[in-house]
Amino acid sequence: MSASLPEFADHACLVVDGPDQKGIVETISALIGRNRGNIISLDQYSTDPEGGHFFQRVVFHRPDFVAAQPEIAADIEATLAPMGMRWDLRDMFIRKRMAVLASKSDHCLLDLLWRHRRGELPVSIPMVISNHTDVAADVRTFGIPFHHVPSQAGPDKSQSEAEILKLLTGNVDFVVLARYMQVISNDFLEKLGVPVINIHHSFLPAFIGAGPYRKAKERGVKLIGATAHYVTEELDEGPIIEQDVARVDHSMTAGDMQARGADVERAVLSRAVQWHAEDRVIRQGNHTIVFS
Repeated sequence: MSASLPEFADHACLVVDGPDQKGIVETISALIGRNRGNIISLDQYSTDPEGGHFFQRVVFHRPDFVAAQPEIAADIEATLAPMGMRWDLRDMFIRKRMAVLASKSDHCLLDLLWRHRRGELPVSIPMVISNHTDVAADVRTFGIPFHHVPSQAGPDKSQSEAEILKLLTGNVDFVVLARYMQVISNDFLEKLGVPVINIHHSFLPAFIGAGPYRKAKERGVKLIGATAHYVTEELDEGPIIEQDVARVDHSMTAGDMQARGADVERAVLSRAVQWHAEDRVIRQGNHTIVFS
């Protein structure tokens, strides 16, 4: 699949956040206007009109955007920096590069690859990395390079993480853990330097460890679910992007629950990936603003 999105030629996405203040929307609109941009869509949110935090995502069309991007970026910085605003300007014509890390479980991985092949996810996938070879043949049928990096035994994963970093560094814009059953170290996250998205069942922290669906069955739960979040140094405590649930009942086995949970995981992860790829997610501390 092409690394570009032809339908978004000369389209840009500007994401802004900072202290809410009078005139900020007018200022941003005027900035785009004087740079010959035409606003296509605009989403905004303020935590409080008096002293709150402001968030905005603007998509605009500007002929010959690539040539004009440096000049527009300079204008944005000169205008918004004195107002204490953070900003990011991206060419929507270029797909974000997404690497996927997986283990033996394939339901989230194959769903992402299938959606990518159908053009439902605005990303390119330069590689899939796994600590097992179980998914290798399936990945290659999608025409995507597969790399096997075995995990080290014991708590020290520095050698395998170093091999993964060699593959990822400079080649990806974000990483997805599609049921990658390894703990990511703080050192790895710092050296990688790009966002990492994880998916897990929403039983955490109530059913930590092996056999969560068996434990849920024994407890008689009525709802199961999944959570997609950014990975931080705190295990499974990063900013949440998306969540969903499904109802279960007493007649279902632990296997039935796990199958239904897999459906929820696929849907939640694909939405999180799409929203991140489209710059719809703004991180603020340990939570997110999602313009879905």
